[in-house]
Amino acid sequence: MSQRALPSILVVEDDLDLRQTIVASLESNGFAAAQAADAADAIERLRSFAYDGLVVDLRLPDADGMTVLDEALDRYPEIRAVVMTGFGGVAEAVAAIKRGAVDFLIKPFQLSQLSRVLHAGLEQQRLREENAELKAQLKGKFRFENIIGRHSTMQALFTTLELVSPMNSTVLIHGETGTGKELIARTIHHNSPRANERFVGFNAAAIPETLAEAELFGHVKGAFTGAVNSRAGRFELAHRGTLFIDEVASMSLPLQAKLLRALQEREIERVGESRPMRLDIRVIAATNTDLRKLVKEGTFREDLFYRLNVIPVTLPALRQRREDVPLLAQYFVRKSCTDNNVPVKTVTQEALRALMAYDWPGNIRQFENAIEHAVAMAATKAEIGPETLPDDVRERAGSMLVPTVAIPDEGLNFTSLVSQLERELILRCLEKTGGNKRQAARLLNLSRTTFIDKLHRLNLERGAA
Repeated sequence: MSQRALPSILVVEDDLDLRQTIVASLESNGFAAAQAADAADAIERLRSFAYDGLVVDLRLPDADGMTVLDEALDRYPEIRAVVMTGFGGVAEAVAAIKRGAVDFLIKPFQLSQLSRVLHAGLEQQRLREENAELKAQLKGKFRFENIIGRHSTMQALFTTLELVSPMNSTVLIHGETGTGKELIARTIHHNSPRANERFVGFNAAAIPETLAEAELFGHVKGAFTGAVNSRAGRFELAHRGTLFIDEVASMSLPLQAKLLRALQEREIERVGESRPMRLDIRVIAATNTDLRKLVKEGTFREDLFYRLNVIPVTLPALRQRREDVPLLAQYFVRKSCTDNNVPVKTVTQEALRALMAYDWPGNIRQFENAIEHAVAMAATKAEIGPETLPDDVRERAGSMLVPTVAIPDEGLNFTSLVSQLERELILRCLEKTGGNKRQAARLLNLSRTTFIDKLHRLNLERGAA
């Protein structure tokens, strides 16, 4: 048995009585409704939750309702939006339709009419195939090379990259595993005057300590057992280009001392050779460890830290910029479909909610892998739904019974919210047990009689075995 969650609608209206009346009507007609009194609150809610529909007044106390409409369609091209206006606002309402709203209602209107319009819009389940604004985001406005994001931290990062890339200064990139540190380093290189020269990578954690010095600085024939020929190191290979040193915190103290000298003097010596070699090179280092803490512990040289930390760049974890998830999802779905030569699929709002609810400990790397998994599991389907996502992502989404509840100044409908929680729990248990009421009641530690009563009260008895 598979039961879909109630369609979620965000109602944006500054008139408290009207707003609560609309919310009550929608809830009685099979929707889960959230509410916002102004544009700022609405936009904040849109950043943290992928609603199925939007009902917005064109006259709000702090902004034009068009601002909210644009924000919603910009983030979620699939969202079904209905605008409300007074008699004199028909021209604006028509403009809203042209921007992507599915309909408009002139106040006063029948509440049943609103429910019909939303149901009709949601039944279409039609994502705009090539949303012009989304394409603009992916190709320019919110993108620096292949780095995608619209969160404030990403906008600050783009500004930093634009300033840093033309320079020769050493950069230290800090970020958790999978946040894209090497991508940032390559972006800096390919947007610098060194772009036509080599970008050479060196992962300090991947090279055994006994070989790390030779790998980094090169060696001459006979310098050590097995050195049958002379060999250029990564520094030498990156001459006139960029050397990227990943996991720099894993370097031993002796190797740190030699790296410090190379950075200070801009020259190196191959292992087994005393003749210095001058190099023109830019160094970018990266770490997922707090180097300041290592300095205090005595495992990382303080002078090397300051030599590397000329321009620090910090990459946010994906869980710190959840509002970028829809944008990233569309990008990686398109990329995976193109790479695998299959028609581009769309992402349902339910799948987006699951993706936004997950914490992504592996960050962008894990996210891209999850999207590739979903594209494969979707097979010939045109849409990527939550059932195509990896198990750990779906399980996390299953534990998120409702979106984060913001408490408005005027309060909320406690009874409605609790009923929604009960409904979600019961549906989830019925799904887990294949519709078996007795087993579902046991999972909830309820008597079968109590469970049946709740089914009747919540109008869920159909389809349950």
